Amino acid sequence: MARGISLNRRTFLISTSGAAAGVAATGLAGTGAHAQDGALPEYAAWKDPDALIVHTDRTLETRREAIGAPPITPARELFVRNNLPTPPLSATDDPDVWEIAFEGVASPATMTLGELKRYGVTSTPAVLQCSGNGRAFFDHEASGTQWSVGAAGNVVWTGVPLARVVEAMGGAAAEARFLTGTGGEDLPPGIDPLTILVERSVPIEALDDALLAYEMNGEPLPIAHGGPVRLVVPGYFGVNNVKYVRRIALTPAESEAKIQRTSYRIRPVGVEGDPSQPSMWTMTVKSWITAPLHEPSSGAVVIQGVAMGGASALSSVEVSTDGGETWQAAELTGPDMGRFAWRPFALVTTLEPGRYTVASRATNADGDEQPRDFDPNERGYGHNGWDAHAVELTVS
Repeated sequence: MARGISLNRRTFLISTSGAAAGVAATGLAGTGAHAQDGALPEYAAWKDPDALIVHTDRTLETRREAIGAPPITPARELFVRNNLPTPPLSATDDPDVWEIAFEGVASPATMTLGELKRYGVTSTPAVLQCSGNGRAFFDHEASGTQWSVGAAGNVVWTGVPLARVVEAMGGAAAEARFLTGTGGEDLPPGIDPLTILVERSVPIEALDDALLAYEMNGEPLPIAHGGPVRLVVPGYFGVNNVKYVRRIALTPAESEAKIQRTSYRIRPVGVEGDPSQPSMWTMTVKSWITAPLHEPSSGAVVIQGVAMGGASALSSVEVSTDGGETWQAAELTGPDMGRFAWRPFALVTTLEPGRYTVASRATNADGDEQPRDFDPNERGYGHNGWDAHAVELTVS
């Protein structure tokens, strides 16, 4: 348990310190004034600064204790991860004029968001999670933001069912194998667009659940989270949920953009990325403890956390107070909002004074159980090992 205990102490420091101290605890130098002084960037100035760790201008992490155990993550507390600078704030002044081009269908067309709304509306609760959530738990210090557990949240997306739009355009081209979304960020001149373009492809089967989301938690989608409209692919890691989407294409092959071909690939440490490696597509079963994180009094203690099934519905959660030697079934306390959403859980147990390593372990409807450990990979993606996500408690 030494590895898990060491990393969990690090997580505790990150989640309980001030924003600037949290950055220092992860060994990050910060990139830009916002990261250095702990202030929120302008596009996210409306968020709760006490709930967030400011890693950089483009990476804001929800503190573990701020996650708590709510069924829905408030927008003010939700993490932010941007690959490129956001469009101007004015892009959301009149969302209905935003245009999206549709290709790889029988009748290609470009439509405004206002026109797309005529094809219907649906709401889907779903976890949004960065591929690197849990990167801080790897020993090899993978490059990138050292997320612990706070690059994830559960939100309600509202928008246009993409499959309905494709059907209205005559259906997908016969050779289509992938759903490809292209972001609308401004690209600097003089650089090969494919090296920085945010364009992601996922298997075309994802079309059945995908939507063009223009609201989050019942409010207009803000710039910080991809407004005025983003592609949402429930059950898939965040990078596939393309922000500021300008183009939807049903394509025979994956995008040629670097972010698709070589980035976001699971590969051994020290190995370069290439298209033959597994892509960061569907999420996996995962859970973690959110309370208590400080020193509870002995006696009855309520242990809480959140759990998700990944691309499958969550089935059950167990909690251990002895580092995984024994397990007890936890109660799923939040409503069942569907297979893509997370659920809070709780276990009431009696703890005597002493030191405890508290972990959670989730299982989904497909029978996939959260593993104890997760093999390292070059970029530190996809960590769902319960050992590293555990917390240490001193009960007084």
